[in-house]
Amino acid sequence: MSVNRALATGIAVSLAAVTLAATPSVSHASPCNALGPVGHDFGSTGSAGSSRIGMGSLDFGSYSAPGKKPQMPLIKLHGGPTETIQWVTGPLSPNRTDKRFSITATDVGVPWDNGSGQVLMAFGDTWGKCNGALVWRHNTMLRANGNSDLSKGITFPNAVPGNSRSGASVTSANPTFAQPITNAVGVKNIEVGRIPTAAISIGGVQYLAFMSIARWGEAGRWETNFSAIASSRNNGQTWTVEPSTIRSRYELNIPGVPATNTGQGRFQVSSFLRRGPWVYQYGTPNGRYGALFLSRVPANQILNLGAYQYYRGGGRWSGYSGDAARVATEPIAEVSVRYNNFLKRFIMLSSRAGSVTMRTAAKPEGPWSGPRVIIPSSKISGLYAPYIWPRETGSSLYFVVSRWKDYNVMLARTDLAGL
Repeated sequence: MSVNRALATGIAVSLAAVTLAATPSVSHASPCNALGPVGHDFGSTGSAGSSRIGMGSLDFGSYSAPGKKPQMPLIKLHGGPTETIQWVTGPLSPNRTDKRFSITATDVGVPWDNGSGQVLMAFGDTWGKCNGALVWRHNTMLRANGNSDLSKGITFPNAVPGNSRSGASVTSANPTFAQPITNAVGVKNIEVGRIPTAAISIGGVQYLAFMSIARWGEAGRWETNFSAIASSRNNGQTWTVEPSTIRSRYELNIPGVPATNTGQGRFQVSSFLRRGPWVYQYGTPNGRYGALFLSRVPANQILNLGAYQYYRGGGRWSGYSGDAARVATEPIAEVSVRYNNFLKRFIMLSSRAGSVTMRTAAKPEGPWSGPRVIIPSSKISGLYAPYIWPRETGSSLYFVVSRWKDYNVMLARTDLAGL
């Protein structure tokens, strides 16, 4: 891409972000979506990973899904450190998210503790029925019972209109349709989606990191416009995108615009970790083939991009994003990090070539161990986005992970004592 074109694109995308996609695109509006029209992006809706969800012929633009391929029964793992517990979403989940929240097919499922007894979960591209028709959302969110017995699965209370503690944000007109978090512009090659990647609760406010997708490519490859943070002060009922947190993929180094500095493209896909006064933000570039980088910020300044420090190696930190050094080598994707009291170490989950891997370290910045496979693709293929459950679970490491073929989220458990 030429400098002039990149500059023009970057500026256009930033302006689109600042307006928060308030201008409806020429689109197929969802009658259930309280945020307004759902951008159809003229022939490229949803990610290439959205697969077939058992509802006839679907057009995902770059991926056509003729016929039917419904969610299949959960594959049971035996003879290894990890077992599968349940489908968290979909028609075959005990939660019946298809009927209760209009979530028939979805992925990601970033979980975080909301600080008041619940675990919130943010999902990516989501399909479900609305008034008898199949509709798509850029993203959505559910509220799980924080004290669920995970050995039996994750559970969600019913959705209640206007109730910010109920299972989902819904309207009175459509009480079984979980509302989206934020709409994208919905124009092909400009912004076709917004996918949650990390979340954290600070002082009762919820902060959600997401990536703005310019275009989907082959499996595991996509191009972002920027990453940013959205905030909610009502437990996820409504969200506000914070323009001050934009990190542009186009590292143009525009004077006075830190969002365009070298290094910001390394933080397109995020993971948050809270330790003491700091929020650590791990980042990878767009796609699943980059390395891992690390920044940190005082928790009370999470929306101030100028307050972030970047790990440059050797125990040193810098205020310049271009100094961010690798803390784990490529390829590494969709990272989740949490301190584990049983191991007395930090645990990092990630995906690699359809397998789920685990690393450990004594410090948030590492050095991190090499990846150990805890679910091999030979046992269950096409896994991605493994996210650690945010509540302490001792020697049982619970996490959610998505499967490409079924395009839904499952719960799994790894026995750390067995490792």
